[in-house]
Amino acid sequence: MSDQITAPTETAEKQHALPRISKVFVTGGTGLVGSNLIKELISQGKSVTAIHRGTIPSHLLHDSVQWIKGDILDIIALEEAMPGMDEVYHCAAIVSFNPARRTEMFKINVEGTANVVNAAINCGVKKLLFVSSVAALGRIRKDQVIDEMMHWTKETSNSDYGKSKYLAEMEVWRGMGEGLEAVIINPVIILGAADWNKGSAGMFKSAYNEFPWYTEGSGGFVDVNDVVKAMVLLMDSEVSDQRFIISAENQTYHRVFSLMAKAFGKKPAYKKVTPFLANVIWRMEAVKGFFSGSDPLLTKETANTALTKVAFDNTRMLSQLPQFTYTPLEETIDRVCKEIKDLQHLN
Repeated sequence: MSDQITAPTETAEKQHALPRISKVFVTGGTGLVGSNLIKELISQGKSVTAIHRGTIPSHLLHDSVQWIKGDILDIIALEEAMPGMDEVYHCAAIVSFNPARRTEMFKINVEGTANVVNAAINCGVKKLLFVSSVAALGRIRKDQVIDEMMHWTKETSNSDYGKSKYLAEMEVWRGMGEGLEAVIINPVIILGAADWNKGSAGMFKSAYNEFPWYTEGSGGFVDVNDVVKAMVLLMDSEVSDQRFIISAENQTYHRVFSLMAKAFGKKPAYKKVTPFLANVIWRMEAVKGFFSGSDPLLTKETANTALTKVAFDNTRMLSQLPQFTYTPLEETIDRVCKEIKDLQHLN
């Protein structure tokens, strides 16, 4: 018998050279950020497992995505799904300013995040990215630009949602202390095409319906595509144990609504809301919501936010990952308005 070693076949060489496909776990995959993230991960050829509670959008039913029925309060489901995962994107959260949903929001946002962190540690996940919010930084800071060094305090935030995200961040930092490699992003108001009956997409519905009122408040705005791009870049980088504000531009709400109205071909808001009027409206909405059982269109928290002038510093992300750039706000609004018109079957 010959001792000669035969050369590997071309097929074997190619198979050996194929890079390993990253396995990714996503929470909140049916939401605005999560659904756009999954589309990006699919385009990169990654294997995605996502957990969901409700209906899965048809465009996310893909061979590269395995959907698991459950939620982030189900510790067993998380620990059964995460073994072998390289990366975890934790996008799931309740965004609500309705006092009636406070208990549910804290349970999902804080306890749910603790469960995700614990499962990631126990299952040996290589890296976790947590989608927090600038609300966790404390938004009420007079004449002061908000950066990543700031933290939520009772005096600097008017939002229970902000407190819930701050406490959720504490769970992620705790995980880092236990050896988990992780990074946090703090997006501002995210603009993207989604169900305009809830979330930030509701701004587009107000503009389309020619809602006449505006405030002199201001805040930060960012394209959902930029949020996703930042998430993937941070996950693929060596960056860890840091948080990053994700904000394309500081702008007044009046200017943003005017751009939306222009893109829709509608009349822009023209009546200024005073603090007194805002307080009257949120109280009326609270009464209406109490009797109807629906979420009020305006709450005390959202009224205060709409009147507040806030600015965010986005330089940390731009300096640490110089290949990252933001989409101009007007370009984002034009695109999203077109996508929403298609989504809502509008003329």
